[in-house]
Amino acid sequence: MSVIAAMAIGLLAGATAGMMGIGGGILFVPALAIFLDKTQIQAEATSLLAIIPVAIVGAWRQAHYGNVRLGDGLQIGALSVVGAIAGAIVANALSQRALEVCFGLMMLTVAFRLVRQAYRMPPEPPV
Repeated sequence: MSVIAAMAIGLLAGATAGMMGIGGGILFVPALAIFLDKTQIQAEATSLLAIIPVAIVGAWRQAHYGNVRLGDGLQIGALSVVGAIAGAIVANALSQRALEVCFGLMMLTVAFRLVRQAYRMPPEPPV
């Protein structure tokens, strides 16, 4: 059952991440923790690996539409390596509960900012 559940999570999270341009980890981590009973650190580490093919395919498809700024992406990617190393060190030093609370607070912050931004944007004119 867990293999089928993992495949379903991957399919749904990948499709949603590709459509909305969001980080798949926002979907992968809670799904792995809730549905596959992974610890927070296991879910985060698994998500990091799972995001690699999603990011490659998403960027490749978006490049065909002319939406990729290669220089910015390469610069962010290079700097993210340092952040990922530091983040892994900190994540392994924190307790399970602290990681869960931090992840939850990050998700609430992102949700709040997205809702606030949506209400500040002027409505699009009808087509």
